[in-house]
Amino acid sequence: MTPFPLTKAPPDILCLYAARALRGFGDGFAIIVLPVYLSAIGFSAQQIGLVASASLLGTAALTLLTGFIAPRFQLRSLFLAGAGLVCFTGLVFPSIESIAPILLVAFVGSINPSSGDLGMLVPLEHALLTKETADRNRTSVFAKYSLIGSLASAFGSLAAGLPGVLASDGWSRLAAIKLMFYAYATLGLLAALLYRRLPRDTGDTASVPKVALGPSRGVVYKLAALFSMDAFAGGFVVQSLLALWLFQRFNLSLEAAGLYFFCASLLGAFSFPVAAWLARRIGLINTMVFTHIPSSLCLIAAAFCSNLSAVLSLLLVRSALSQMDVPTRSSYVMAVVTPAERTAAASVTAVPRSLASSISPAIAGVMLAGPFSALPLVVCGSLKIAYDLALLRMFRHTKPPEEVH
Repeated sequence: MTPFPLTKAPPDILCLYAARALRGFGDGFAIIVLPVYLSAIGFSAQQIGLVASASLLGTAALTLLTGFIAPRFQLRSLFLAGAGLVCFTGLVFPSIESIAPILLVAFVGSINPSSGDLGMLVPLEHALLTKETADRNRTSVFAKYSLIGSLASAFGSLAAGLPGVLASDGWSRLAAIKLMFYAYATLGLLAALLYRRLPRDTGDTASVPKVALGPSRGVVYKLAALFSMDAFAGGFVVQSLLALWLFQRFNLSLEAAGLYFFCASLLGAFSFPVAAWLARRIGLINTMVFTHIPSSLCLIAAAFCSNLSAVLSLLLVRSALSQMDVPTRSSYVMAVVTPAERTAAASVTAVPRSLASSISPAIAGVMLAGPFSALPLVVCGSLKIAYDLALLRMFRHTKPPEEVH
């Protein structure tokens, strides 16, 4: 099996891969360091929650705005603006310590708890990746893009331990934490240097569409609704709640939980190239549906298992299958809209997912305290199967160009 076609990537795509790695690494440690920094300067848990909410809302708004204004601006200029926002965020956060300005920077800045799923740079990168790629290679390119971001974020999470190392060498804890923000700003500067290598757009300004979403509006809105349903379902088993269930149900140790989530993350990351290989053989929609349904069945089965080893095995199988729709979903959205609508489509399908996934964890918390603590797993799996069947029914005849014979 060759997950990725043996073709040389264009320089523009290599720049985007490298920039995605830098952003993923920065996001990996920033989302961990931020709450630690806020605690260190005296913020309460409620205030930290407000900052997280402001960050999510601001990032979602900026992502959506970028998608709609992108057709009227040079992509290269928007890339540089996004990298500049990363620099701004890293430089300003460690210099302020009161709630009002921190909420403002959280709202307009680039650090957010979703780690790479949102941000003004995401729809821009999706659009340019598609523009620079032949239809037959698009899903493989998105798989590489997702794999690079996932692995970089994992290593970034490890880098979040650097303040503790510096503190043991005599640094003050607060100074070591602030250094991480300056490192985050430096990564934004390096990303800007990469984005400067991208060519300026040479298209005819007269061809700029009057609206960001035109002929594909109906398809995009349907996909956004379905993807939101999927994200709402996924919110029932976010990692923190799944870990809590394992702790409560099986008295799992913290060390064992850490090892499980590390293995699950690796399986999820390396499933991306497998998804690209599979999509070339059975199609994008079939890959999304027929890998998702078995993963959901594994989740439901785990809810009714009483043996820890069996539960962890089922959950690892789920991890190896459940993320295969990440690159295939992005590739499919880019394939079924016109070139002028790509940035808007990427934004409109991503932002509602993030908002929907923020609702269900609170409901799952109530379920965990109920008589059947595994209910969130059953609800998640059932909703995801319903999503898969709806996606198959509504879009099985809407083929991307490379699947039309």
